[in-house]
Amino acid sequence: MKKLKISIILFVFTALVSCNFFLKKGKAITAMTATGKEVQLYENGTWEYTNKADGKKIKTTDSLLDAADGSSTSYVLKSQVTNVSVNLNPEKWSFEKGDGSSSSEYTFTLKRKDAYAMLITERIGATIKILKEAALSNAQKVSPDVKVVDEEMKDVHGVKVLFMQLEGTVQDIPFTYLGYYYSSPKGSIQFVAYTSQSLLKEYRSDMEELLNGMTITPDTAPVN
Repeated sequence: MKKLKISIILFVFTALVSCNFFLKKGKAITAMTATGKEVQLYENGTWEYTNKADGKKIKTTDSLLDAADGSSTSYVLKSQVTNVSVNLNPEKWSFEKGDGSSSSEYTFTLKRKDAYAMLITERIGATIKILKEAALSNAQKVSPDVKVVDEEMKDVHGVKVLFMQLEGTVQDIPFTYLGYYYSSPKGSIQFVAYTSQSLLKEYRSDMEELLNGMTITPDTAPVN
């Protein structure tokens, strides 16, 4: 399973990104609890409130829910690259910050299950057409049979984004990718969740819930 996961991640890193020159490393990830309190999540698994008056430092991110308000089931993960954030349920999804060598700003794993996601952000604005063509062209290099099985513009929290569902085979394993694509002069965003085709029915609702937690601040007009 470990080998399979590595293969999946390498495929998506290669296939869905044309370039990512501006990804920054950071010592902490800025997130926000459901009650609106900002926190800093550190690579060693610890965290603390940005405003020290909001509370004391807790040792592990697993305790973030209880520390936030005793009942919170989500917090907001903010991009440090462009104007996007992801509202996620940490009881379902774990996440890691990109290490600078990968294309993703953040990667996500459905806990104890085989579904994954990645948030790819760039400061380079590109048209939606170019984002689509780049994703398909690069995917075909490692999965020649990849194809678009669904495509439409969707309204996600008041912002129009391109939705694509891709299917392809990697190392004889059929995969499905559900992704949102958006670009403006502020930058480009690709938010993609994926799993094997045999598990899509089981995990699709969780994948869509994560994708629909994406919020884009529409402070600039989209690039068509």
